[in-house]
Order: sequence, then C-alpha cells, then structure tokens
Amino acid sequence: MAEDFLISDIKERIDDILSEPEIRFCGLIDGNGGLVAGGFDNKAVPMLNDSQRRQLFQELAHRVANRQGFDSDLGRVKYSSSRRENAVMMSFPFGTFVVLVIAKPGINIDRFAWQILNKLGRQWSEFDSL
Repeated sequence: MAEDFLISDIKERIDDILSEPEIRFCGLIDGNGGLVAGGFDNKAVPMLNDSQRRQLFQELAHRVANRQGFDSDLGRVKYSSSRRENAVMMSFPFGTFVVLVIAKPGINIDRFAWQILNKLGRQWSEFDSL
C-alpha cells in the first residue's frame, strides 16, 4: 500500500515542497539509498558531487532502517533533523522509504518540519492529536 501511494502521489508532493523558497532539495530515497523521485530546486547549486550525494543517500537509508529497531519502545520516528553551518537536513521516514529535505540554514526546524509533514499528508504524520 505504501508503495502504491508513493508511486502515484510523491512527485506532486515533492514539487509542492520544492516550491517553498527555503528548500534546496527534496527527494524520495529508497531503502538502498537510491533517489526515486525529486531533486534540487532549479535555483540551487548542489554542495555535494554525485558520488557524495549517493553516499549521503545510502547512509541516510541505513540510519533510518537502524532507528526502526527502537520503534516498539520509543515510538516511530516522525522526522529527524540536523542543523549544519550551510544547510539544514531533515528526513521523514515512510516504510522502507524516506523523504530527504535540505533547506537553507536559517529555518525554524520544528515549525518547518510540521509544514512538510502537512504537505506529505496523513500517511506520514499521523500526529493529528498534537
């Protein structure tokens, strides 16, 4: 079911996220670290070369898979983020996939993460009670 949803709907949602001026990159990464959909904002200049991006995607897929081992005790991860000097990176797990968002460094991470969860839809957030 998750794959059917992603295949039919993710490109439109990623385009919606990429329309935000703070976003540099938004992509759907599979469990092997492959970019399935998405890419850079048309004004963004990539900070990493192709090889570095592949490594980043693979490491992200690995980290997301490893975190799922704690879900029964801590609950599912809704999103993870890291603030770097030149960018903010956020990941939003969904089954064996993850949406990676790279934004400009000055954003409010929590507020922006909730906006992205809202754009991704109920399948991602399931935080209706908050």
